[in-house]
Amino acid sequence: MKLLVVGTVAYDTVKTPFGNREATLGGSAAYASVAASHLTRVGISAAVGEDFKEEDRALLSGRGIDLTAMETVAGAKSFHWQGEYEGDMNEARTLRTDLNVLTLFDPVLPPAHRAVPFVFLANVAPSIQLRVLDQLEAPKLVAADTMNYWIDSARPELLEVLKRIDVLLINEGEARQLTGESNLPLAGRRILSLGPSTVILKRGEHGVLQMGGGDAFALPAFPLERVVDPTGAGDSFAGGFMGTLSATGSLDRGAIRRAVVMGSVMASHNVEDFSMHRLAGLERAAIEARYVAFKRLTEFEDLG
Repeated sequence: MKLLVVGTVAYDTVKTPFGNREATLGGSAAYASVAASHLTRVGISAAVGEDFKEEDRALLSGRGIDLTAMETVAGAKSFHWQGEYEGDMNEARTLRTDLNVLTLFDPVLPPAHRAVPFVFLANVAPSIQLRVLDQLEAPKLVAADTMNYWIDSARPELLEVLKRIDVLLINEGEARQLTGESNLPLAGRRILSLGPSTVILKRGEHGVLQMGGGDAFALPAFPLERVVDPTGAGDSFAGGFMGTLSATGSLDRGAIRRAVVMGSVMASHNVEDFSMHRLAGLERAAIEARYVAFKRLTEFEDLG
């Protein structure tokens, strides 16, 4: 295993202009791991309830994902989120959140998982992220995600996480909330001063801005004519990003930029269908074709 993903494996109930889905497989760790599984060997650390379906377990294991550290908690139900997208679908309106098993999640990593070189701490309580960080031996790179809820309710713990990670993935609204800076590049620079060496600012339909080491890289979102369900797009991006880095082990400027492109590739595929239906069934040729399409989309010549 080259990449460990820590986060939620959940059930989502989602409504978009393209339809409804009840209790479909979701969760930050699930999306990130399925995306990364196309690129590297990955494992999940998460907790699920007794209601977790065998067919969903089979989907994850069928992608070659190591489920050794995915605990089934007796007498508990899986984390459940219900949301609705309207209009441009850039933001979900949360209708219901049932933490369920997440309130009991206390990750204890098996010895082999503690030595994994690349780790992604997906969106989960900063206290859980800190417990995982305490168990890691000598990771080559640790990335983390967060959200507005933790910025408000667990800021001290989140700031401690930022001191101990290499990469933060965060959306533009949350970056402004965390730093108090309305200007996005200034917000990114402020985040870098808090600990991470790289920050990736997710901008939805406007793409992504990566900053770090005195360098910046901006990439547009892939122009899709049909976006069905944006749920998990950011986590799919993280899976593509971390999967690319862990596959090669390279962390230079070019490697980071290639990983940003691959993250965008995986996110663009994910939003084309509900849940992980598109993401799980991707073929390598489709991934590579969209990577090439991104290159063509962004290339240009010098002024004559």
